[in-house]
Amino acid sequence: MSFDFDTVLDRRDTDSQKWQKYAGRDILPMWVADMDFKSSPAIIAALQERVAQGIFGYARPVKSTVDAFVHALEQRYGWRIDPSWLVWLPGLVVGLNITAQAFAQLGEEVLTLSPIYPPFMTAPKNSGRISVQVPLQLDASQPRWEIDWDALERAVTPKTKIFLLCNPHNPVARVWRRDELVRVGEFCVRHNLVLCSDEIHCDLILDDLPHIPTALLGEEIARRTITLMAPSKTYNVPGLGTSIAIIPDAQLRAQFVRASAGIMAEVTSLGFIACEAAYRDSEPWRQALLKTLRGNRDFLINFVAKELPGVVIEAPIEATYLAWLNVSALKLADPIAHFEQHGVGLSDGAYFGSPRGEHIRINFGCPRATLTEALSRMKRAITAR
Repeated sequence: MSFDFDTVLDRRDTDSQKWQKYAGRDILPMWVADMDFKSSPAIIAALQERVAQGIFGYARPVKSTVDAFVHALEQRYGWRIDPSWLVWLPGLVVGLNITAQAFAQLGEEVLTLSPIYPPFMTAPKNSGRISVQVPLQLDASQPRWEIDWDALERAVTPKTKIFLLCNPHNPVARVWRRDELVRVGEFCVRHNLVLCSDEIHCDLILDDLPHIPTALLGEEIARRTITLMAPSKTYNVPGLGTSIAIIPDAQLRAQFVRASAGIMAEVTSLGFIACEAAYRDSEPWRQALLKTLRGNRDFLINFVAKELPGVVIEAPIEATYLAWLNVSALKLADPIAHFEQHGVGLSDGAYFGSPRGEHIRINFGCPRATLTEALSRMKRAITAR
């Protein structure tokens, strides 16, 4: 079965947040984690069938939707979950915010590793909690981004209540290994922290590495773990707002649900339909997507090394369709503005907790022709400094 990842789709003048940002300007948007590919044919067909019913009332997941998700986790990761553990959410960021409100009080601290997806830092602040970031360390001898365990220990105070983990890690595209995850789990047990593990990119591992759900590391760790997953990134359906919190411990789950009462929107009928079709019927499409992303990643790495002097990919891109680029050698006061002036819209590393002017993030989840044009524009931007 073949799938089309080559056709460039015109998303200008649509509801696309990604493309609206630069409406009326000749700038290729390579920023937000939203791919420029059509979703899987199975998802599109399922949505069309559901729309044809013509009734869009309040929805709840049916057994087949739950079964599709549960079966996928067992097949891919050997994780047998009880359906009662699931809490359906209208987005993963919602889960981060609810976690902060449920398990930390005003003025208490939420710990994470930076650079990091911005909502990890903003979610605690949204409700008067304190975000504490421990910078990752680049081990140039590997090369690999590593957790600074000593700094992590020093960051813990009596006010620390939650540890937010991202695995695979956005933006550095790192897949955490079993020994590292065990150590994270033991750290949380030792300091009595709730562990919230964002695993939204778990189905987008590009290298021959396993994804290990944190909650599989033992009963003691599972009892304090909230795992967040979603079909949104992998199957390119973020606009349908469907995510899942997996919470094995009944008390932890009840506390999470209480914190969401009255402030959380419900998942829509179309979101449930897309979720089921993603996990049940879209595996051939996912495998084809991974092949395309591996090709794009390798093309990007080669182009950066040969054509973009002053831009460095510091460590392997093991997962996701997002690349973390060090541009500090270019000595640009505002790298984002400079590249925008030459027709490329990127993500500012400062929003992820990197020093201003040091890093940018590029989304390579697009047809090769789009990626090639974006990189060519970046080359011109560097030449024009």
